[in-house]
Amino acid sequence: METEADGPAIDALFLEERRYPPPADFAAQANAQEDVYARDWEEFWESEGRERVTWLEPFEQLYEWNPPYAKWYLGGKLNVCFNCVDRHVEAGLGDKVAYYWEGEPEGERRTITFAELQRDVVRFANGLKALGVRKGTPVGIYMGMVPELPVAMLACARLGAPHTVVFGGFSAESLAGRLNDMECELLVTQDEGWRKGKTVPLKRNADEALASSPTVKQVVVLRRTDGDVECRQGRDVSWEQVVDGMSDDPASCPCEPMDAEDLLYLLYTSGTTAKPKGIVHTTAGYLVGVATTHHYIFDIKPDSVYWCAADIGWVTGHSYIVYGPLCNGTTGVVYEGTPDFPDKDRWWAIVERYKVDILYTAPTAIR
Repeated sequence: METEADGPAIDALFLEERRYPPPADFAAQANAQEDVYARDWEEFWESEGRERVTWLEPFEQLYEWNPPYAKWYLGGKLNVCFNCVDRHVEAGLGDKVAYYWEGEPEGERRTITFAELQRDVVRFANGLKALGVRKGTPVGIYMGMVPELPVAMLACARLGAPHTVVFGGFSAESLAGRLNDMECELLVTQDEGWRKGKTVPLKRNADEALASSPTVKQVVVLRRTDGDVECRQGRDVSWEQVVDGMSDDPASCPCEPMDAEDLLYLLYTSGTTAKPKGIVHTTAGYLVGVATTHHYIFDIKPDSVYWCAADIGWVTGHSYIVYGPLCNGTTGVVYEGTPDFPDKDRWWAIVERYKVDILYTAPTAIR
């Protein structure tokens, strides 16, 4: 019998490693060159923090580490919405496409520039202000993959109102649990969503959840399918009513200065193993982190068309559909439906239509 001294251990015989180095000319233009990995990590994050985002007040201390808790960019003030939208418009990139949106029903498409995104966000933020949303007001969001979902998130960030996005496939019970835990005062939802040609009853689920969510006093409802849904007088208001007559001038709704450690959003674990736990994502460390990793890991270039084919309801969607790409001024794709509707080639038709050159997805989706 062969021993380890005579040759490899039995488990080593089953190890398999395959490496596929990129072509040399491709590697030479990559954002992440060897010197990135050779840098001192504190110097790296100090530099990224100062150069990757725009500060209203610069930070004074890189981090504070009291295991297991860390605080980042202490003393600094910034606003996530300003970094994701306003500064790009101010830099003359207002005509650059922020999102190509593709609805699940074929032929439903929108192209949204950074200037248009700014106008939509400001208008909705002003509408939320009129409903009483202020810095610190917790807001729940329960929507499908429509452009108004990132608009709602950015409007909350503009006002300094922490949000929690609940995946549109979750049940009324799951929604209620998250709204109650965060003590949300307002919910943004839609009448129905689309999935494989059928409607998803988001408003009906929301109504069921709100029967046991006493902190939610107001509900904003986006019309997506024009399905017949209940409207409760004094509580429910349509998205159109909220934005009607509201100014889209950024000066009418200045970005709220936020401390580096202020709460940006809570996102809850799935609840498959225990009661869902709200994971805290604060402002500066999170934004610098996702913008930096988006830049280096996906090798984003100024003219990239990038598609994270996830749902915004998951953390990868928060980070790599909304906050990271927009902070970097990247053109992204948002798709409402499933990969196989109406045909198995739907994703590739989208890739071809918008000339996507970076696709971020999961093996399960490909399978």
